[in-house]
Amino acid sequence: NSSYQLSSVPLQILFYINGIYYIFYFLATLAMIVYKSEVFSYPDDFLAPDLALLFIMAILEVLRLYLGSKGNLTEEEAPLGLSLVMTVGSVILSVYFLVWQTYVLKADVILNALLLFTYGLESVLKVGAIAAFVS
Repeated sequence: NSSYQLSSVPLQILFYINGIYYIFYFLATLAMIVYKSEVFSYPDDFLAPDLALLFIMAILEVLRLYLGSKGNLTEEEAPLGLSLVMTVGSVILSVYFLVWQTYVLKADVILNALLLFTYGLESVLKVGAIAAFVS
């Protein structure tokens, strides 16, 4: 084994920032769903799925960031690759909150656009790190 460090420092920093940002994203989105349910005539059969998807997304995010961080630090491509695959699910859920949820506020657009940007940047860095680990 070589003594070179292959793990990506920018990727690790981005995982950290994403973790902090996601906590803010989750709380803001949860607050907005509550706000929308109070202010707008939120159909009851849409409130539960929107909340359920937000909680599913949070669980996915914790696992995604954990596997990505672990894979990067241990220089293993499998957990990092799995994290990359899970990012696809996170992107789909983010797009749901950006486009398809019952009510989309300007704040939803800003929060999700920023989240999608970080997912894109993170994915590019993950592919680079995986390539470094495999070579």
